[in-house]
Amino acid sequence: MADTKHELDAADGNENDAAKRPRYDPNSDQGNGDASGLESPLSGFKTTTVLRDSAREKNMFIHGKLNDQEAVIILEKTPIREDILLELFRCSRLNLDMSNDIYRTYQLQPPAHLNEIKTTVICPATEKHVKKYQLQETYLVEESGEDYRSITLPYIQSQSFSVQWVYNILDKKAEAERIVYEDPDQELGFVLLPDFKWDQKQLNDLYLIAIVHRRDIKSLRDLNVLHLPLLINIRKKGEENIFKRYGVTANKLKVYLHYQPSYYHLHVHFTALSYEAPGCGVERAHLLSDVIQNIQLDYEYYQSRSLSFPLRADDGLLSKFREAGRL
Repeated sequence: MADTKHELDAADGNENDAAKRPRYDPNSDQGNGDASGLESPLSGFKTTTVLRDSAREKNMFIHGKLNDQEAVIILEKTPIREDILLELFRCSRLNLDMSNDIYRTYQLQPPAHLNEIKTTVICPATEKHVKKYQLQETYLVEESGEDYRSITLPYIQSQSFSVQWVYNILDKKAEAERIVYEDPDQELGFVLLPDFKWDQKQLNDLYLIAIVHRRDIKSLRDLNVLHLPLLINIRKKGEENIFKRYGVTANKLKVYLHYQPSYYHLHVHFTALSYEAPGCGVERAHLLSDVIQNIQLDYEYYQSRSLSFPLRADDGLLSKFREAGRL
């Protein structure tokens, strides 16, 4: 984070001082450490449009340009943690807004280090990234097994849905230090690491992802009886290692798969039962325990069963369902 002097210089428009400061490369690893003395990586960002914002969730998604490249920036207020309350109350400035009998409201201005905004930068961003975060209407689609084979699968195969970033994790080329646990078996194994939605500072919103080593399973639709050992292994070892690392028991976890998934490489979500994670609703989330039991009852359950899922108005798959007369 830039120090106060640099922030004041920037605010005053001191171009000479700004020119002397080293440029910050958003694609480098410098953002993992102390950025004092460096120009902010977002100083060159020019806003094009606000894609979506939520007062309730306290986040904002912005499309623009960063160093002449298309970029999407996600701003999220970090949660208030119990361990900072004493410092928050002692060291913050309070400005009175209203006083009426026993009720008072204030604007609380905490110290800078207690007032962080988690910032995610996607650069260069593609049109798909922009559309992903743009506020749009959604529609519930009911997909039969035949719909999957004739509509969804050909569409997936025709698109360039890159999962290289997933392979980078599995090959330890990126995020290796974030891996909480790994079962290296190439048939039954997986890596377990925190989702970026979780700041890893409190357990109420615990969120981890198990990514399988196998590269031939795209989604729930590919699962059959041959994959039961893999699914059982993920559930057992995932729950065991979350308990070892964080002390959270299995009966306080939601363990589920998304359909449609956000990327087509099999992965399983582990979230705190108390956390209403994005995509955990019944229209998209399938409990891993249910998936295992369904396959035990019918070995090809997910090849024949109709599955419902939401699609955004601009989703190409929605267009394919419309063209096929399925909406």
